[in-house]
Amino acid sequence: MKKLLHRSRLLLYLVLAGILLLTGCTGSKEQQQGEGKPQKVVITDLAGRQVEVQVPVKRVVAVGPGALRLVCYVNGAEKVVGIENMEKQQPKGRPYILAYPRLKELPVIGQGGPNSTPDAEKIASVKPDVIFIASLVDKAGADQLQAKTGVPVVFISYGKTGSFDEDLYRSLEIIGKIIGEEERAKEVVAFIKNCQKDLNSRTQGIAAGEKPKVYVGALGMRGPHGIESTQAKYFPLAAINARNVADETGQKGSIMIEKEKLLAWNPDIIFIDEGGLPLVLDDYKKNPGFYRSLQAVQKGEVYGQLPFNYYWTNIDTALADAYWAGKVVFPDRFKDIDPVQKADEIYRFFLGQPLYRQMAADFGGFKKINLSGQ
Repeated sequence: MKKLLHRSRLLLYLVLAGILLLTGCTGSKEQQQGEGKPQKVVITDLAGRQVEVQVPVKRVVAVGPGALRLVCYVNGAEKVVGIENMEKQQPKGRPYILAYPRLKELPVIGQGGPNSTPDAEKIASVKPDVIFIASLVDKAGADQLQAKTGVPVVFISYGKTGSFDEDLYRSLEIIGKIIGEEERAKEVVAFIKNCQKDLNSRTQGIAAGEKPKVYVGALGMRGPHGIESTQAKYFPLAAINARNVADETGQKGSIMIEKEKLLAWNPDIIFIDEGGLPLVLDDYKKNPGFYRSLQAVQKGEVYGQLPFNYYWTNIDTALADAYWAGKVVFPDRFKDIDPVQKADEIYRFFLGQPLYRQMAADFGGFKKINLSGQ
């Protein structure tokens, strides 16, 4: 009798334990499901505005210079429901459009461009859950667009440098949080910083007197320009601690110089931005004597680089250009780097595809340039 009672109690305990186990598993699953449900969060954007957004969003538009690019970097391309007309009409030079051609098939939400005005009616027509906007408006303008569309407007920014600024990293993290790609955003920030660290470490400690003088010309600045267009503190050169002669001006950012200044600098190496290369080649035909007076031209030390300023900075291409510049200026420090392979490694990380071949087909790629064409 005692044995029977003992067995009954044991059986009861086992049944109760099973019920508790099942209940516990079910509760855990429900909790996990609850964590994945949309929830309202308050975001402090790059204009210092407090914006309430229900995350993760499913429908996104990105307006203004560079906004769409950053969304694509954080795996948000599939959530984009409309794009600016200029992104459709001028896709050349934008790797994110090459990687995601479906973007060109989306409805137009405005003309776009650095001096354009957001079209609230067209934006609202595609029913986005959030509007990311860069540069086109100020804090008050963002508030007005939000009031007109009834959609949360989040202001993002590349920062003052246009490429690698803390504001850029904050913007990537904000986009990641809103679209449900927080881990991806962290990976992108870490990748950029790791590239910068690698580029810097390879060239630290080289005495200024041992560095060749370098100049980069034909840089785009609201359109293509000739050899006189350059930039002080130019990222690909600054990243490798190169001796950029334009830094001697004491300025920062885009500048236009006189040709006589370039003759006075007489750099050892010249990079030509291939976005402006046709203008340089045309100018060479008109003024061959000027170019032949430059020692870089005489010694065949003129190189093409991919343009990266198209509706703000293509960060992937800028990093690829930096490794290419390192290979040219400091070959011993970059002997393990194949610039083409490195470029595709960078494009794969940011956009999932090796895009160097297409970029090179459009512009010329990493190579020496013979200005005379002979």
